[in-house]
Amino acid sequence: MSEFYFNTKLDQTVLLGRKARNLSELLDGVQDVPESCIYYHTHKYLRQHHYLSPEPPNDFAYWVTQVLNEQTLGERISSVDIIQFQNLDELRRAFVDIIQSHLEGTERLPSAPLGQEFHFMASRTYVMNTPYVAHSLEEFNDVLQHVSINTLYYHIFEAKLRLEKGENDFSRWFRDLGKPELADRVARLDPYTYTLEGLRNKLIQLVETYGSN
Repeated sequence: MSEFYFNTKLDQTVLLGRKARNLSELLDGVQDVPESCIYYHTHKYLRQHHYLSPEPPNDFAYWVTQVLNEQTLGERISSVDIIQFQNLDELRRAFVDIIQSHLEGTERLPSAPLGQEFHFMASRTYVMNTPYVAHSLEEFNDVLQHVSINTLYYHIFEAKLRLEKGENDFSRWFRDLGKPELADRVARLDPYTYTLEGLRNKLIQLVETYGSN
């Protein structure tokens, strides 16, 4: 039986030195910035508010709505369902298409007040080993109750989207153990609708329910 090695991570926020004052400059930035910037501005809330109920609006939607007062466009950007994307390039393209479509249909180009420009940032991630290893589902659930939320975040969110693995690390391991139903149940979870603590509890529950099947 294969082991599951739990990793954790540290994030360093990087200011890219680029800002947008209007939608045209926001579009140019979204097209050009590294993928780590797209990731940062769509996942920052989850890392900062892991005990609170997630709020789907990303940084792009917040700035467009609150600073530029473009309510309709903000709603369209907010409606982008991150869980549907397999990689960050696809996610970037979704934002680009929405902003381009809006600009093609209007001559209005409001500018942000001085000091409220959109600053493009990125996240530099450092992955580290932990002393935790699971050799069975029973050990997995025991460890899951003790690892940090950064560990949980890394194996669920980073593995699927940023690392482009197609699905989260836990589901991949469950398949290796010959537990396809459990793997599918976990893979079908929408982690963006849970707090990280709520997600931890849900995973423990799923392992308890389907791990013996």
